[in-house]
Amino acid sequence: MQKAGKRVPGIVIAGLRGGSGKTVISLGITAAWKEKGLKVSPFKKGPDYIDAGWLSKAAGRPCYNLDTFLCTPSVVTQSYHENSIQCDIAVVEGNRGLYDGIDMDGTTSTAELAKLLNLPILLVLDCTKSTRTMAALLLGCMKFDPDINICGVILNRVAGKRHEGKVRTNIEKFCNIPVFGAVPKLKAKDFPERHMGLVTSEEHAFSDTAIRAAAKVARDTIDLDALYQTVTRQHHGSDSKEIIKTNLKKQRLTQSDPVTIGIIRDSAFQFYYPDNIEALKKLGATIVYISPLNENSIPDVHAIYMGGGFPETHAPQLAQNKTFRDDLKKLSQNGLPIYAECGGLIFLGQSIQLGDQEFPMSGIFPIKFGLSLRPQGHGYTKVEVVHENPFFKAGELLKGHEFRYSSILEIEYKDHEMAFKMERGKGIIDKKDGFYKLNTFGTYTHIHALGSPSWAPSLIEKAKAFKAGLAG
Repeated sequence: MQKAGKRVPGIVIAGLRGGSGKTVISLGITAAWKEKGLKVSPFKKGPDYIDAGWLSKAAGRPCYNLDTFLCTPSVVTQSYHENSIQCDIAVVEGNRGLYDGIDMDGTTSTAELAKLLNLPILLVLDCTKSTRTMAALLLGCMKFDPDINICGVILNRVAGKRHEGKVRTNIEKFCNIPVFGAVPKLKAKDFPERHMGLVTSEEHAFSDTAIRAAAKVARDTIDLDALYQTVTRQHHGSDSKEIIKTNLKKQRLTQSDPVTIGIIRDSAFQFYYPDNIEALKKLGATIVYISPLNENSIPDVHAIYMGGGFPETHAPQLAQNKTFRDDLKKLSQNGLPIYAECGGLIFLGQSIQLGDQEFPMSGIFPIKFGLSLRPQGHGYTKVEVVHENPFFKAGELLKGHEFRYSSILEIEYKDHEMAFKMERGKGIIDKKDGFYKLNTFGTYTHIHALGSPSWAPSLIEKAKAFKAGLAG
């Protein structure tokens, strides 16, 4: 076990592109190391809920997102340190290609994160229909930025021993980089890979079986001991005093002023950053989880936080639970603070149209939603708060991300009811987002509490005010 105050050794698992197989390999390595008795701290680079959910299940502990667009580099470094300090090793799964970022400088790329955290990179190479070229691609990655440390590679989707041998020989000759394993093309019976990135671990009926299968793939095809020794040997620890503390940690409610925040969480609504929930707890809130799929009413709470998810796949069940929907609408009309993102926003609307069926939602907002085959909003967002609203001050600049297939079929709103002007991203309609009525607020923009430090205190203050009103 690492000593308190020392940074934990870790590895960044990256690919040459999205879909290269790094998620399955990250899961397998994490689960297999856990089986060996190691405490593995999982992280996901970028704004991703699904991969993070799978990594959390594989490690048996929360997976935290590391994102230098949403948060400052010092906050990202602090998150890595604080959320891995009690573990033996950290596994950071990258996203997209190693050098892919938001600009020509590779800002927000996996490579830049690895450099920020001073972590070695394990590069996953999709070897489909390729042999010697893989050495050329690897050499290019090594030379493109000499400041990164590619400590080894995993060959993925190899067609057999002959194919593997050719790739290995070329990499060892031209790149002088160790090959820690070669993973064959996985069949459905070996691992349901087609589900990865498409289905959440909570929805996957065979998630435990899938994790065990990924661990077996790692055990059978990767030299886990050699990889672990390489990572720990290249580790350079640093004292915890180098970590910059955020102001959020210092803000706490007194025990005499507790509030209860209800979080809507089940298989329909499950997209939450652990940091967001923890930010509310650190400010003194008691958290209760509420399921519109399994409960008929809402318990006594002083505010509600609704994250994203897939309400469209559960639309019939949500529509059938009229008592819950009516209860939520009544509470909204009574001024209960409600903050909703993406899927939560849909549940606040009038209805969602799926094919030739229309399913009623809570009816708080005059919006009718549909569902498209292609993403209607995808990527990072920047918003300016242009109108007074329950949760943010006019003039604030926020960073977030959006990823949605839902579309707006009908909407009625007045301009001042849209708090956000989109500087980057699409929003709800006409580059506007942040729809609100009374103390109910819905947005397509997901924010990270550590990158938007005003959010958690604002929700807490609204909860306190609502509680005070009940007492009065």
